[in-house]
Amino acid sequence: MAAKFIDGRRIAESIRDGVRRELEELQRLGAPVCLVTVLIGEDSASQSYAQSQARAAESVGIAHRRIELRPGVSTDAAIADVRRLNLDPAVSGIVVQLPVPATIDAFALQQAIAPEKDVEGVSATSLGRLLLGRDCLSPCTAAAAMECVRSTGVDLAGKHAVVVGRSGIVGKPVAALLLAANATVTQCHSRTISLPTQTQRADVLVVAAGRAGFIGREHVSPGAIVIDVGTNSVTSDDGKHRLVGDVRTDEVCEIASWITPVPGGVGPVTVAMLLANLARAAKAAAGR
Repeated sequence: MAAKFIDGRRIAESIRDGVRRELEELQRLGAPVCLVTVLIGEDSASQSYAQSQARAAESVGIAHRRIELRPGVSTDAAIADVRRLNLDPAVSGIVVQLPVPATIDAFALQQAIAPEKDVEGVSATSLGRLLLGRDCLSPCTAAAAMECVRSTGVDLAGKHAVVVGRSGIVGKPVAALLLAANATVTQCHSRTISLPTQTQRADVLVVAAGRAGFIGREHVSPGAIVIDVGTNSVTSDDGKHRLVGDVRTDEVCEIASWITPVPGGVGPVTVAMLLANLARAAKAAAGR
């Protein structure tokens, strides 16, 4: 058996097409749609991701604003800036770009975002509503992983899903989303004893461990759907950097039925889900 690769770029383009249609409706209503990215400091990865957010927003006709706060700003002052954005009717969604300087309480800053503008789905309110099965803006990467699963056409009802990872923005929310789709879910992590025994039971295996090549052939049952959320930068023998996932793809693709590549799998869909959340937030603000 050779796994089929899940084309994240194709899924992302389909999502963007849907966002464009929603934006046309919002434009007819005269409703503003604007994404604001808040950056603190000069972290190169943060700057790069903010630029990619701007490009993604502009690709579908969404306005984007970038607010840069000085590195020495206090947590209270940064929270005050975020709260001003909460009150601005022209702002549809807010992203606080991490990492922030160590002097800033990142958790407090993210919690300051109004839930209705929390397009990354990272606030305690958003995550709490997700866990309770209530309407909310879901965390983008977890939602992207689910879109990748759905693209295979599998009916998740009654299937056994195993999630490797328990972070608050991927592992835990994707487990909640799988439960909401009526899968039976097992959540594993770094302290799980005999991990292959657990993962080999999975019809759907979602890996968000943050460790390059952590999952291999011995962890996967024949025919499983494998969603690799990992994005790890590794250096090859020739000194070049490349992105790899948490799954040893060459091994696993020999026995899985479907697998997401890295790059080109969950990553592009994550950015598209941010735009989808933004359009949804703008529609809610417009009363649609």
